[in-house]
Amino acid sequence: MLVVKVRHILVEFNPPLIACVVSEGDYSHRALKKTGECVLAIPPAELAGTVVAIGNCSGREVDKFGRFGLTVRPAKEVAAPLIDECIVNIECKVVDRALVTAYNLFVLEAVRAWIDPKKAKARTLHHCGYGRFLLDGEELRLRSAKP
Repeated sequence: MLVVKVRHILVEFNPPLIACVVSEGDYSHRALKKTGECVLAIPPAELAGTVVAIGNCSGREVDKFGRFGLTVRPAKEVAAPLIDECIVNIECKVVDRALVTAYNLFVLEAVRAWIDPKKAKARTLHHCGYGRFLLDGEELRLRSAKP
């Protein structure tokens, strides 16, 4: 099972591609290189303390799901599990490794996404590094012809 802490950005809409940086020092980096797949799980703000604790230990030595009481369920397209406590789970497959050696950057294709309708309006966390996070704020909607 793989829990990845990452920096990510949407690269393309169709197919849905996500650029994802996973530090070479992280256990997740080796696992992602080996399996070529993962689940990006987006937690609600209420899990901030758990998110930090998960990031401060390594999957090499710790079963993070057990230690932090996370509820897992099987994904449909990848071997990594979904995490019930999260708002969104995005099943991903690595489609480009060209920048992994230089920048630890994987390009992932989102092959399936799940949202918990009960948590759809929950505030999400955005990791800025070293225990700093931003929380979602007010939504701004502007007319656009593009997705």
